[in-house]
Amino acid sequence: MADSTPPARRTFGNRFTADAAGRSQRTAEVCFRQPNARVRFHGERQDTSSPGWRRLLRLIDEAAADGREVFRPLVGLNPAERTDLVTLPSSIAKLTEVRHLVLYGSPLVRIPPEVGAMASLEVFEPYTSYGLHWFPFELTKCTNLRGSTVSTRALYGNYKYRHEFPQLQPVGSLATVPDSNDLDPQVWGTEKIRSCSVCDGPIEPARFQQVWISLRVATDVLPLLVNACSEDCVRALPAPPEGYVPMAHQGGRNVRQPRPSRR
Repeated sequence: MADSTPPARRTFGNRFTADAAGRSQRTAEVCFRQPNARVRFHGERQDTSSPGWRRLLRLIDEAAADGREVFRPLVGLNPAERTDLVTLPSSIAKLTEVRHLVLYGSPLVRIPPEVGAMASLEVFEPYTSYGLHWFPFELTKCTNLRGSTVSTRALYGNYKYRHEFPQLQPVGSLATVPDSNDLDPQVWGTEKIRSCSVCDGPIEPARFQQVWISLRVATDVLPLLVNACSEDCVRALPAPPEGYVPMAHQGGRNVRQPRPSRR
């Protein structure tokens, strides 16, 4: 999200409306349309007291209890409830039987790392979720994932547009934050950092570092955010495919991306 204003420390209302069919729509897609503006993460915070969030928690509990294989959470929400959503709850980790996750037309701006616990996931479908510009590295831990439908034109580093990656914080910056469970999402891309994206180990703030890496996940090359506990875990990352930044990096305007391709 391009924004030259300082991040606000409050819960934001989600800037989405819904059409007559109940599909979430951006009121204005401006994330990459502000010339010379610094690209930043979306800063919306999830209101966990909202009706939509509470209803989503119940839907996840129901899906976990009945072991369903296809989960379409937005279908169970009315248009007003959908506009409450900024992310998914960490409780999606309970959905170990779900094979197909449908988030078509969602208002989400981030996916939590707990998605990596969805061990049976085979098809991931966040198509036309235009606020999703990146995904957590933990998505690569869904080893059964074979199909994805993603709006790639909205992604950082996409081969057609080469949108800029947000600049990540310097190594060790997490040590200056009072509480790693209350982070500014516009700065860190998340409100909580609990464990290493690579090894699942604990985070030592002074050694913590974030990096971007572009990897093929199912049928798409996705920009993935890595929350790493150490340089060793960064070095353990796989190599990106040809046609993308060839290494893990920290984003910003100094990153040299390949030229856009219109193929």
